[in-house]
Amino acid sequence: MPETYELLQIAIVRSDLANPDEAPMQGNEGAPDAWVEVESRYADALKGVMVGQDVILVTWFHLSRRDVLQIHPRSDETRPLTGVFATRSPERPNPLGLHRVTVRQIDGTRLRVGPLEAVDGTPVVDLKPVLDNSADA
Repeated sequence: MPETYELLQIAIVRSDLANPDEAPMQGNEGAPDAWVEVESRYADALKGVMVGQDVILVTWFHLSRRDVLQIHPRSDETRPLTGVFATRSPERPNPLGLHRVTVRQIDGTRLRVGPLEAVDGTPVVDLKPVLDNSADA
């Protein structure tokens, strides 16, 4: 059953956060703004992205363990072990991160977004708009 799929890195996070152990668990827990540097070959894919827009960044938690199946939620050992699919833990078989951020500034192929809890050097594998009920994108 296991198959391998290829993900392409479209961008990289540039952040003041360097250590995953010191990063907030969620963006709304004090995460800073960060830059997302989109590779130039994907510049045309940014057409329509606007300052003030909320987007979902899909990241690859390259520093996370992929062999963890259960964790104590929020690293609180008083809480029972829980399967990673029932949590937002970065430790999981496919360490994808989903981050709802606001585009604060656009400078060519660089987007300043925030708040973002991903550490410096985190690969970005996709960027999608947040849709409201009237959106058709």
